[in-house]
Amino acid sequence: MGSASNSKSIVSMRKRLIFALDVPTQREALELVDALAGEVGVFKVGKQLFVSSGPEIVKQIRRRGGDVFLDLKFHDIPRTVAKAAAEATKLDVAMLDVHASGSVEMMRETVREVAKTARDERVKRPKLLAITVLTSLNRSDLSRVGVKSTVESQVTRLAKLARLCGMDGVVASPLEVARIRRECGSRFLIVTPGVRPASSDVEDQKRVMTPEQAIRAGAKYLVVGSPIRNAPDPVQAARDIVAEMQRGTRLP
Repeated sequence: MGSASNSKSIVSMRKRLIFALDVPTQREALELVDALAGEVGVFKVGKQLFVSSGPEIVKQIRRRGGDVFLDLKFHDIPRTVAKAAAEATKLDVAMLDVHASGSVEMMRETVREVAKTARDERVKRPKLLAITVLTSLNRSDLSRVGVKSTVESQVTRLAKLARLCGMDGVVASPLEVARIRRECGSRFLIVTPGVRPASSDVEDQKRVMTPEQAIRAGAKYLVVGSPIRNAPDPVQAARDIVAEMQRGTRLP
């Protein structure tokens, strides 16, 4: 019974691990998809890969049975963002994101347009995520662009606004997860980048936690890239992170 329960927990954690395909070519990306299929739950396609490969990379991942988080961080006038999100919906992605700071109208129009497109195309509606404050920013960075509140206060403000607009969740650093969870409830999705195993380089991230800490704080999904991609054995690295995530579900 214990072994079966543990296996079920591993499968559950794998589904919550998003691997960032931050590579420049479709060939490199698909090699990683093939290697990590079954080890991670979702593959994240960001700006670099999407610009180099276009929608075809999403189609190729979907043909291989992989789910895609299309991480293009749309931020523009409401109609432009809504129409871009509609096109992403047609690609049958599992998740996509927009900047919460793009306005209430932008988020609400995107929610409406995506729901309509999913019905018309007969595809599952993707989870809509709002970007709060990038994990590469700290309070000093916010101050320079005129935001006087703390990072945590700004993140929470934007998260509550996103929920009000009908977004499914937010992208936020692990340091703000606990407060978002308190303010926005247990069903609100929190996708968390800035996750690094204790032995990893934080690179350009400024607000980080380990996988165990992030899960314990209340994150639903973790985004991990270079600690898996640059590991001597990416498959084992992914398994080690899943094991860390499992530890985060245990009582301290």
